[in-house]
Amino acid sequence: MKRLLLDKLISWKNQSNRKPILLDGARQTGKSFLLEQIFGEHFEQVIRLDFLEQPALVDLFDGSLNPQDILDNIELEFNTSIDRSKALIIFDEIGECQTAINSLKFFSEQCADMFICASGSNIGLLGSFPVGKVELLELYPLTFEEFLWASKQTSLIKAFEQTKMTAVVHNKLFSLLLDYYYVGGMPEAVNVWFESEGDTGILERTQLVDQIHTSLIVGYERDFGKYFDKGTDKIVAQHIEAVFNNIPIQLSRNIDDSVKRFKFKDVIHKKTRYQELAGPINWLDKCKLLSKCHPIDCQPSSPLPTLAKKNIFKLFLFDIGLLGNMLGLTYREHRDQGFNYKGYIAENFVQNELVAKYGNPTYSWEYARSEIEFLFKQDNGNIYPIEVKSGKRTRAKSLDVYKQRYQPEKTIKLIGSRGSLENSNAIVLPLYYVSKIEEFLGR
Repeated sequence: MKRLLLDKLISWKNQSNRKPILLDGARQTGKSFLLEQIFGEHFEQVIRLDFLEQPALVDLFDGSLNPQDILDNIELEFNTSIDRSKALIIFDEIGECQTAINSLKFFSEQCADMFICASGSNIGLLGSFPVGKVELLELYPLTFEEFLWASKQTSLIKAFEQTKMTAVVHNKLFSLLLDYYYVGGMPEAVNVWFESEGDTGILERTQLVDQIHTSLIVGYERDFGKYFDKGTDKIVAQHIEAVFNNIPIQLSRNIDDSVKRFKFKDVIHKKTRYQELAGPINWLDKCKLLSKCHPIDCQPSSPLPTLAKKNIFKLFLFDIGLLGNMLGLTYREHRDQGFNYKGYIAENFVQNELVAKYGNPTYSWEYARSEIEFLFKQDNGNIYPIEVKSGKRTRAKSLDVYKQRYQPEKTIKLIGSRGSLENSNAIVLPLYYVSKIEEFLGR
């Protein structure tokens, strides 16, 4: 299963000196598989320490954090000899071993020639890690492009890479996008979806995906209790679960309009203000289970964070497939674009694609009753509005208002049909090309 992050890992490998990698991401997004099975193919030797599966491995770091002492212990434990120039050493679920986290500082300072990778779920919850001594990377659920790679449709992959917009290409890519809306990007769900193709009927395939989605959601909810299992902490876990389950509900209240700001009232009993929900929201944010989009109510300018208010934001779920499962949406409903839920599904999809490529949070724009779903800022500081229209009705009144007020050099509209490049200043793209926005802006 090919992942976009592999290119960054290979670039890191090719450096003459390097800091240890610390790979963050939500549970079950494929961190261990990426490091050991995909990236590991580029090494002659791979040694993986899983501190969750084998808690006793913490003893390898007992008494000394000197890298050579740790390497000696690893060699004894695994009965192997480590070639520092050819071995990839993986500290998996490193959050279970604070001394292993602490050791990364010394590997960074004393062993810059080695290939040390650490990964873990909920890295954002760690009490401490060696800031400035690691290269922090984030792995998200599979993007649409990665989902396309998993389909192994060579010709369609090539057409996507060439950003073709013919009728034949659009029909195939949009059909796959609707599948992606249902399956999402969690590796286990993606794998069973494509592996079962041709061997089972659509009913059985969807049942398999539903079971995986349900199991994943239950696992996340159990995690809430894992971190908060005593006394008043149980109440905190309940609050986190309440916010987590409320995100899909609030998203689904938006029909064809833009997703609205997250409302704090009625999420937790007798709690109506941001400060009362900030803890659970920030916990879920640190665990990569949600992402934020901050609306800006003035003329956008760089830097965007200075224009945002920390207590005003939209909340999106980190995986589009799990979003549909939590709302009970069927595969047939996803395929039938006549259903009116499609607007917020498309917006959550665009949010996830932008976050996976450029990071969290994102930004949007509001003025009176006009709303622009996203703002895209290039490295040179130019800011462009992105209007999202999930269906074939593409009239964008809010975009007209934005243009009249700020006269942007270019505008972008993402739609549910083929799109058009007839006007280079008003770019109209099919939704599945959201990850190619920067490429189209450069034409």
